Amino acid sequence: MTGALEGLRILDLSRILAGPTCTQLLGDLGAEVIKIENPKTGGDDTRHWGPPFVDGTAGKPTDLSAYFMAANRNKKSVALDISSKEGQRVVRRLAAGCDVVIENFKPGSLAKYDLDFETMLGDFPHLVYCSISGFGQTGPNASKPGYDLMAQGYGGIMSLTGEPEGEPMKVAVGIADVMCGMYAAVGILAALRHRARTGEGQHIDLALVDSQIAWLINEGVNYLTSGEVPKRRGNGHPNIAPYQVFETADGHVIVAVGNDAQFERFAGWLGRAELAGDERFATNPARLENRDKLTAILQALLYERASDEIIEGLEAIKVPVGPVNTLDRVFGSDQVAARDMKIAVDTPAAKDGRVSLIGNPLKLSKTPVSYRRAPPQMGADTDAVLSGISEPDSV
Repeated sequence: MTGALEGLRILDLSRILAGPTCTQLLGDLGAEVIKIENPKTGGDDTRHWGPPFVDGTAGKPTDLSAYFMAANRNKKSVALDISSKEGQRVVRRLAAGCDVVIENFKPGSLAKYDLDFETMLGDFPHLVYCSISGFGQTGPNASKPGYDLMAQGYGGIMSLTGEPEGEPMKVAVGIADVMCGMYAAVGILAALRHRARTGEGQHIDLALVDSQIAWLINEGVNYLTSGEVPKRRGNGHPNIAPYQVFETADGHVIVAVGNDAQFERFAGWLGRAELAGDERFATNPARLENRDKLTAILQALLYERASDEIIEGLEAIKVPVGPVNTLDRVFGSDQVAARDMKIAVDTPAAKDGRVSLIGNPLKLSKTPVSYRRAPPQMGADTDAVLSGISEPDSV
């Protein structure tokens, strides 16, 4: 079996997380990804974002931080200084033989190197050129830098996250970056579909803040529909109750009641069947209106029981329930093993010859993902890649 994107060649000028997330996904699907890294700075910023780092064969830390490895498998690393004339010449030679260029420089900053989308598409009209920035190529904030935390703050998700009386909270991982990378992958595939029909490349302008606003989803449309600014609810759901985390005798569980029939079964299992007939709690709108009273009743009842008892009991009557797992339990679970969500990739850089990574969630029946290359050390593929490109006078 071959990957769905086998034969696709991507020139990756991006760094940190949004762009690398996109190109790793495309690489898993079979694309060849050539990652350009600046040797003057030690490569991608995230190579230095540790510990933890992978220990090398000499027992010393390598430049493979866990953060870098999270988004950089299935790539070739080429050490190249694009601020130099030679570096710019090599990038253009590489681009001539690629299908996609992706970058996340500050808008307009690549123009001084003649590597901006207007110049590159003018010279190589077949390219799909994807630009990722904090606020996009247009608008009053286009010149401002973009970071995941800033995007979460500006785009509103932090105002919705955290305890009601606490401070606004970011999501624990760089979710604005990750989701931007996912949107980038979709945009690139759509642009490649257009090119297959017309022969035309195009520019994709993608902003961290735009993509974060896009996944406000129901809370965003709640505001647009009602005009009421949503408030933080901790682990509570804005439109369903009870749908949250509850403390138990020995930990926490999630109870996610999605309809009135489930609530009736839940109340019966708790020994409080009368709650389902109480006009304050009989329907979801009523439960939302009386959320605080209901939560207090349920919390008192669940606190008397162990987590496993609650999970087993509610699963038996088909009321949605689940644990709040720590990562040791996540990656130690039989479900993760069955779904190949923890993988190991061979690399000569590591002391024990392997590194552990998170698997790709896509399960394609005809063109499955593959893990062909471990995250590379900086510049590991420079000679191999550059020896195979065309001479300067051919582009």
